[in-house]
Amino acid sequence: MANQLDVSAELLAYVRRVSLRDDEVLRDLREVTAELPGGEKLLVMPEEGQLLGLLAGLCGARRVVDVGTFTGYSALCLARALPADGTVVTCDIRERWSTIAREHWKLAEVADRIDFRIGDAKQVLADLLTEFGAESVDLAFIDADKSGYRDYYEAALRLIRPGGLVVVDNTLLFGRVVDQAAQDADTVAVRALNELLHADDRVDIVLLPMGDGITLARKKQRETR
Repeated sequence: MANQLDVSAELLAYVRRVSLRDDEVLRDLREVTAELPGGEKLLVMPEEGQLLGLLAGLCGARRVVDVGTFTGYSALCLARALPADGTVVTCDIRERWSTIAREHWKLAEVADRIDFRIGDAKQVLADLLTEFGAESVDLAFIDADKSGYRDYYEAALRLIRPGGLVVVDNTLLFGRVVDQAAQDADTVAVRALNELLHADDRVDIVLLPMGDGITLARKKQRETR
């Protein structure tokens, strides 16, 4: 069995040349984001944005939840994959970078598909459960504060329909998950979520060693008798 490749800069450039379908709006948003404090570290990789759009299409998604807006890159990629009457509900604890996000959503002509909410993600997810009901969402993407991951996952799973996806970013956390000396709150929280997901028989899962680790959790269909 072959081991995972070490992805060199040259190999990554090749992957992007033969796989990435990019455009000026996405490139500009990445460049603007990379110039912000901590922006390059927090930015979703272009391959991951493309993967999110592909997953949304495979799900036949019409309603998507995006936990952690930042400059709006993931919301943009998801919104582009939806039909004209689809909606991405994206939320962030602050409105600091919303001008950048809204400008690029408008340039990409998807602003009318994005419902941007400011507030604590746990409360926003609770509000969505009240507003839309359980099993009313096709896909949820979680890329926010790691200490809240377990709560966000549980809330998202209540919202997701059977057969829908919860996608969790940063589940390898720069490799710190295997460093037992790393006992900071973020690493401990991500380790705990990974163990929970591994044992969770409500979902089928795979953790992709891509970027900083991406976990896909597909909510199982109900058994029929």
